[in-house]
Amino acid sequence: MSKLRIILRTAAIAAVAVGLTGCISLFPKSKPAGLYRFGHAAAESSRPASDKSFGVYKTPTVFTRSAMSDRLLSVTNGEAAYISDARWVSPAIVLFDEAVARAFEGDDSRARLVTRGEALKAVMALRLEVRSFETDYVNGPKAPPEVLVEVRAVMTRSNDRALLGDKVFVARVKTADNRLSAIVPAYDQAVDQVLTEIVAWVGEAGAKLPAAT
Repeated sequence: MSKLRIILRTAAIAAVAVGLTGCISLFPKSKPAGLYRFGHAAAESSRPASDKSFGVYKTPTVFTRSAMSDRLLSVTNGEAAYISDARWVSPAIVLFDEAVARAFEGDDSRARLVTRGEALKAVMALRLEVRSFETDYVNGPKAPPEVLVEVRAVMTRSNDRALLGDKVFVARVKTADNRLSAIVPAYDQAVDQVLTEIVAWVGEAGAKLPAAT
C-alpha cells in the first residue's frame, strides 16, 4: 500500500471517529436515584442493660429474594415491578437486621440479642423469615398504596431445640399519597409495628425459661 493511501485511510478513520463522538456519549446523562432508609433508631430503654437477664441468638434472616436488594418492590394487580428513581441506602435485608438489633436494644423487655460467640449464653434461638416487604397498589397504580411487611418468627429453646413458638406478624400501613415522601415513612411504621410485636412476644416467652448456664 502506498504512503498516500495510508495517509488517506488514516484521515478517513479519524473523521469517522470525530463524527461518532457527536452521536455517542460515554457518560449519558440520567436522573440520579433518590436514596432512602427505614428503621429509625428506637428509643433508649429505661431499664439498665444488666437487667436484661436472658440472651437470644438470632440466626441469619431469611428475606424474600425479590425485595432483599436496595430496590423498592411494588405490586399492582399481581404484577411486580421496582419503583423507579428510588433506592435504599443499603440492601433491605441489611437495613432490616439493623432495625431488629435496635428494637431489642431499645425495648424494655429482658431479652437481648447475643453474638455468635455468645450463643451458649442464649436461652433461645430466633429465626426471622421476611415473607413480604413491598408496596402494594391495591386500588390501582394511581391510588395511594399500602406498605406490606410480613414476617414469620420461630423460637426454639437452646438446650434441646424444642419449639417455643411459631407465629406470623403482619403490618399493613396505608400511605397518604402515591409519592415516595409518603411511601418511605409507611415502611418505617410497618417495620416498627412488626418488630415491636416480635420483641414483646420473645420477651414474654423468654421470661418463662430458666437462665442459660
